[in-house]
Amino acid sequence: MSFRLPPYPYDRLDGLAEEAAAHDGGMVDCSVGTPCDPPPDAVIEALATSGTERGYPASAGSLALRDAAAAWLVRRFGLAEAVPVTSVAACVGTKEFVASVPHLLRLRTPERDTVLSPAVAYPTYAMGAELAGCRSVLVPPAPGRAGGLDLSAVEPADAARALLLWSNSPSNPTGGRGDLGAEAAWARARGIPLFSDECYAEFTWDDRPRSVLEYGTAGVVAVHSLSKRSNLAGVRVGFYAGDAELVEFLRAVRQHAGLMVPGPAQAAGAAALADDEHVERQRALYRERLAYLADALGAYGCPVAQPEGGFYLWVPVPSGRWADPWAMAASLAADGGLLVSPGDLYGDLSGDLSGDLSGDLSGDAPGGSGPGGSGPGGPGPGHVRVAAVQPMDRLALVGERLARVSHG
Repeated sequence: MSFRLPPYPYDRLDGLAEEAAAHDGGMVDCSVGTPCDPPPDAVIEALATSGTERGYPASAGSLALRDAAAAWLVRRFGLAEAVPVTSVAACVGTKEFVASVPHLLRLRTPERDTVLSPAVAYPTYAMGAELAGCRSVLVPPAPGRAGGLDLSAVEPADAARALLLWSNSPSNPTGGRGDLGAEAAWARARGIPLFSDECYAEFTWDDRPRSVLEYGTAGVVAVHSLSKRSNLAGVRVGFYAGDAELVEFLRAVRQHAGLMVPGPAQAAGAAALADDEHVERQRALYRERLAYLADALGAYGCPVAQPEGGFYLWVPVPSGRWADPWAMAASLAADGGLLVSPGDLYGDLSGDLSGDLSGDLSGDAPGGSGPGGSGPGGPGPGHVRVAAVQPMDRLALVGERLARVSHG
C-alpha cells in the first residue's frame, strides 16, 4: 500500500481560528509554541555581521558554534566532564532532526524497525517513524507522573526490534519531567540508542534543569534547540551531542545529504549560547504568563496545575462540561477568542496508551479523529494544550473575555 500523508496537525485548527478571530481585537493564538519575544541584540548583530554568507557552512557546525554548545552543556547542567567538540554537531532546527533520525539510523541498523516514543508527545516522534517505514510503538507515561516513561510496559519483542527510544523532559505537551538516568540505564541494558529531546530544559520550574548527558554519553544523544531558549525559531539552529559513534555517524550521513545550518545562523547560535542573562529574563516572562493563564482558566471553570517545566498548560477537560477536547477548544475560541490545541493532537488517548501504531498515521494525526471526535482511545475527557507565548496585553484580553462568561 502506498504512503498516505496525514493532515498536518495544526491545519485542523483552521475552523477554530476563524471563530476566535471574529472577536473584537482578534484571535489570541496560544495553539503553537512560537516565541513572540525578541532575541538579544547581540544575537541579531552576530546574524547580520558574520560575513559567512558567501561560502558553504560546515555541515557539522562551525567550531565556534560547537565550542559554545559544549561550554553551555557544562555550565547549564554541571557536567563532570565536557562533551568533546567532535561529539557535538549542528542541525537545521530540531524538528528536521527528530523527523529524520529513524530513517538515518536504519542505514546503520537495518535489522531494527521499531521506534519507541512517549504516548503523549510532540507528534513528530511518531511521524519520523512513519516516514522511515518503521513501526511506532508508544510508551505510556510513568505511573502517577505527567512525564517520563513507563518502560516496564514495553514488550520484550518490541525492545528487541527497537531502533531508538525517544525521551522528552520537560514534556511537550504535559510539562512533566522524567527520570533520565533510569531511562538511559534501561536503554543501555538493551542496546537501544536513547535520544533525549531537551529543548525545554531551560524552562524547568521546580528544580534545576537536567540532561541525559549527566549520566554519561554511552548510547545516548541529547538534542537541543535555540528556538525556545533564545526566541530564534525562525533562524533554525539546533544541536545534538553525546555518544561519539552515533554523533559521528549522523554527522557524516547528514553531510552527504547537504544538511547545513546557514553560516549567519551559526554565528547567531554561538552568540546566543554564550549568553545566559536573556534566558533568565525569558524565564520570568513565561512564569508570569503561565500564572496569569492558569488563574484566568480556573476562573472560567477549567482549573489547571502549573507545569514542572516548559511553557504550556496541559488543561484537563472538566468532567461533564464538554464531551471532548475539541468541544472545549471550540468554547475557548468562541468565548475568549483563544486558540488552543486539543490534546489528541499529541496522542491524548483515553484508553491503553501503549501498543503498536504502525499504519495508524495514514489517517489523522496521532490520537486524533478530527474536530468533534474523541480519538482512538474512546470517548471521554482529555486535555487541551495552551502555549503561554503571547504577550501579557494579549493574554489580558483573553482573561477579560472569559471573565464575562465565567463558569467557575
